[in-house]
Amino acid sequence: EAQAYVALISKGTISAGELAYYSDLPRTKIYPTLLKLENKKLAIISKSKPIMCTAIAPEDAFDSIIHEQINKVNAMNTLVSNLKKASEESRKSRGSEEKRYFHVSANNVLEHLRTMIECSKSSINIMVDQWGLGLLEECKEQLLSVLRRNLEVRLLLPSAQICSESYRAIPNEVKIRISDIIQNCFVFDETEVLMVNNENGKGAIFSSTEVLGVNQNRMFADIWRNSIKTESLADMTKNEAQEVYKIIRIINENGLTHILNSTMISKKPELDMLKLLEKNGINLKGKSLDEIIEIMDAVLQIMCSGHVNFDANTKNITIESKLNSGHSLPWVSILDGCLQKQGYKTRTVYQNNSSKGEKVLIKISKN
Repeated sequence: EAQAYVALISKGTISAGELAYYSDLPRTKIYPTLLKLENKKLAIISKSKPIMCTAIAPEDAFDSIIHEQINKVNAMNTLVSNLKKASEESRKSRGSEEKRYFHVSANNVLEHLRTMIECSKSSINIMVDQWGLGLLEECKEQLLSVLRRNLEVRLLLPSAQICSESYRAIPNEVKIRISDIIQNCFVFDETEVLMVNNENGKGAIFSSTEVLGVNQNRMFADIWRNSIKTESLADMTKNEAQEVYKIIRIINENGLTHILNSTMISKKPELDMLKLLEKNGINLKGKSLDEIIEIMDAVLQIMCSGHVNFDANTKNITIESKLNSGHSLPWVSILDGCLQKQGYKTRTVYQNNSSKGEKVLIKISKN
């Protein structure tokens, strides 16, 4: 039937014999086929002989069929919409509501990330591991673009990435801190969230101003508040920066307990602090005074916005901290111990100002 109808459309009004020829149908089947086309209102057959046949134009032949199918589809769409509405109302009555997110294939994650960075209007908060940092490194142009618009971009990295090549590829204006990161999460303008799986590279985009977005922002803010600053490490080699971070971690985790034990059983707790570091793989004995002061200065900047200054004329070392209540004392103890190990005689003077922080003066002289 289809072959016959196409032949009629192509050739116009032709005889039954010609139709059999052009449609490549046996003559014995051409008349039953024509009757079927006529019954379906796809062709007109003449009553005279020889029998002539003409195709009905497609727009006329199929118009009613098309409208019938359109009506069926519309009816189905209406039914689905009503069912969906009933489902949503049922969820709302139970206190739940459906939200959607978009899957992003591994091949398209980078393109989406670049677009989302470029389209940000107020802020970008990022948590990434080594894999995610490599992905972010590919977005340097987009980061520079938003930074020129004075957007705040904050980045949390795992400690292993301090001063790595990928770390140095990130624009200087990005605020970077160190924490233990176990996910790759990008939050744009506190509403849009891109999460990426580092195992398969696939991503998911969530657009939400409610639970998900709020929770991600709160989690980021909490981690950021307790993370370690990296500005003072920027000019160090990776090994030097890793050493500073390791010193901070050791003292933060074990320093207080060690000091309390030392005050009870040791006459020189400051030397015991050095032993604690040595026990954990940090050896400061072989370093010069300048190197030790540089390390302690970086530590003080990170931990209490402080500094270590050495006055070569007076042979005095000043340790200043913007935080009081003894925040600088563990680091003073380590510095004091290093000086004693190098043969210096030391005397410390502690000053505390509730509004300006604290200052410790270490007066040194050769034994």
